Amino acid sequence: PSSSRGTRLAWVVAAGLGLAVAALTVPAMRYLREAPPDAPAETRLEITTPAGGDPLSFALSPDGRQLVFVASGDGASRLWLRSLSTTTAQPLPGTEGAQYPFWAPDSRAVAFFAGGQLKRLDLGGGAPRTLAAAPIGRGGSWNAAGVLLFAPTTDSPLFRVAAAGGDAVPVTTLDRQNSHRWPVFLPDGRHFLFYAAGGPDTGGIHLGALDAGAPTRLTAADAAATYLPAGAGHDGGPRPAEAMREGGWLLWTRAGTLQAQRLDLPRRALTGDPVPLAEAVASDGNIFRSAVAVSATGLVAYRAGSASRRQLTWVDRTGKVLGTLGAPDEHTLFSPRVAPDGRRVAVQRTVQGNTDLWLLDGARTSRLTFDAGADRFPIWSPDGRQLVFNSDRTGVIDLYGKDASGAGVEARLVASAQTKIATDWSADGRFLLYASLDPQSGGDLWAQEMDPSTGAARAGRAPGTVLRTPFTERWGRFSPDGRWVAYQSNESGRVEIYVRPWTPPAAAGATAPAPSGQWQVSTAGGTYPSWRADGQALYYLGPDGALMAAPVTARGTALEPGTPMALFPTRIVGGGGDGGLVPQYDVTRDGRFLINTVLNDAAATPITLILNWRPEGKR
Repeated sequence: PSSSRGTRLAWVVAAGLGLAVAALTVPAMRYLREAPPDAPAETRLEITTPAGGDPLSFALSPDGRQLVFVASGDGASRLWLRSLSTTTAQPLPGTEGAQYPFWAPDSRAVAFFAGGQLKRLDLGGGAPRTLAAAPIGRGGSWNAAGVLLFAPTTDSPLFRVAAAGGDAVPVTTLDRQNSHRWPVFLPDGRHFLFYAAGGPDTGGIHLGALDAGAPTRLTAADAAATYLPAGAGHDGGPRPAEAMREGGWLLWTRAGTLQAQRLDLPRRALTGDPVPLAEAVASDGNIFRSAVAVSATGLVAYRAGSASRRQLTWVDRTGKVLGTLGAPDEHTLFSPRVAPDGRRVAVQRTVQGNTDLWLLDGARTSRLTFDAGADRFPIWSPDGRQLVFNSDRTGVIDLYGKDASGAGVEARLVASAQTKIATDWSADGRFLLYASLDPQSGGDLWAQEMDPSTGAARAGRAPGTVLRTPFTERWGRFSPDGRWVAYQSNESGRVEIYVRPWTPPAAAGATAPAPSGQWQVSTAGGTYPSWRADGQALYYLGPDGALMAAPVTARGTALEPGTPMALFPTRIVGGGGDGGLVPQYDVTRDGRFLINTVLNDAAATPITLILNWRPEGKR
């Protein structure tokens, strides 16, 4: 009996201790279960990519497992795919000339711009499919409902198209702005960020919605932004619902610093102070884009270096460097055009956020235009006394003329609703050739009859069409004898160089003259033709950025192109891509080439990947 009582007592005591321990343990276990584990340390690593001329074209997959980027390696510029679980990347066939890729939300397909079109490539197999016309694509985004939002040209609003293709429909409206570009869907697939190019009070980063009214301007900025969801990556995956309720982080560069600032979605405003992520991040002020990408899981990628540091370099036909013109330039130097005298060079430069024309004459660099608008893409009159350029100073991108001496004021030469880019002026001074960009039909060739004695548009003569097709034709150039026009077109599905006889344009509003012949000069892709001074050869850029030459022989009313050959490789701005609108080289009458060369090429800089970066802990 005494032993039995002791056993019962032991059990009672044990039970009491158990209840006490349980009482203490339940809250403790609840605390351990609810408390976040120790956050992994922030980590930065570098991903080396093959060389290329487009350092800003890369994107992380939404699941954070893959990276797609543009590179040329030893061939044409195209998309490359790198799984972050491997150490090598593979080129993606059929993506030659691709720019500005962006991912499907399930990370199984990539969209990109090439050959004047928006295309998609399913990584499971098959060739790229065309979704919509995009003569000069400037970014896109893809939501879970199968809607692609994209900018088809440099002067258009944003358009939407289904992931299976179909009609492209405008989503935004230009309001005292000349371009909407670089859209980024937020996690709900309804709201989106985009960049508006415009004046100081209208340009910058905006927040819009597919089914809402006017967008909201969030902040002035020199480049577009991307979006880092709040809480992304904390538990190994995206949390779109929580991210939309909590808001997220806008990431964009300012003076080379990549920074994040909280976006309060209900208030449609930025809050708090910016938090820095990285320094010396590459960007290009001409296209308002920085070398930054994010995944839905919280990874951040950027490329350091300078995408805008350039040097004008003289080379001969063999590629031998003959010298340089001017000092290395940090101001996004673009579009060099050599005067007929072979001595002066007109360029555009962006200084303190304003893009103007400048003249280089030996060691002297002087500013030619001073308007607050963006003045771009100069060409010379045949006598070297005038320059024609385009400008958005009135809100529409029209063509203007300016005396090369700097005297007088700019005169508007051609006005229309479309963006216009002057490409050549005939040797007899009678015709100004230009490309007119249309988000629906692409680019068309037009001409304005000029008065050779004054350099002004001939009174009573409206512009007329030279070549208007369902395809994108750009960069028309007169032959030295005025009999032919060379140009680039994507009618074959790839941008190639063509020549046709020159016929004065039809009257305004009339149909373009019937073609009397057309000959393809390039055989494996090409952009930006220029004639040799004797008219017996055409130069152009190959897809890999090499300077190409093709002989052409006129026989009566026909032209016989010869076999193209590569003259020399270049480190030209933009590589062999077609997204820069105008060539970054020119050729003089004595056969020298002036190349706008990339310095400190950001594409040679590895892409830096940031893991476990949490702005919440850095405020």
